[in-house]
Amino acid sequence: MIVRNGKLLVIRNTTDGHDWYILPGGGQNHGETLTDALKRECLEEASIAVEVGDILFIRDYISRNHEFAETENDAHQVEFMFHCTISEYAQPETGNTADEWQTGVEWLPVGSLDEFDLYPSQLWEALSAGIPEKHSVYLGDVN
Repeated sequence: MIVRNGKLLVIRNTTDGHDWYILPGGGQNHGETLTDALKRECLEEASIAVEVGDILFIRDYISRNHEFAETENDAHQVEFMFHCTISEYAQPETGNTADEWQTGVEWLPVGSLDEFDLYPSQLWEALSAGIPEKHSVYLGDVN
């Protein structure tokens, strides 16, 4: 999670003409640490080098329990969300190894996250007062 000037850095994806947003990051390769995977994914998706800080949230995503169950009913992901920083001069842009549905990189206003199709959707509530200093890390099985 990268927040600068009250805005959250997100990856914009588009399917069937509909935009939706996720945090930069992605799959971990065998033998790769969580922080190394995050650094690699941020370079691939947003062309940025990140400094990885504290872990903020952990979530399970069990697809059969959510709105995509009809098309994706056997996925189970465990996601770790870290507080990250980037250089004040960094200008995120779509990377050379963008994901299949990725159509851009954007800064969304933290105070208006509930107006966007952002996953996990609980992020707007969790970040409503900014990056929390003390909180419950485990979000549970949420989308």
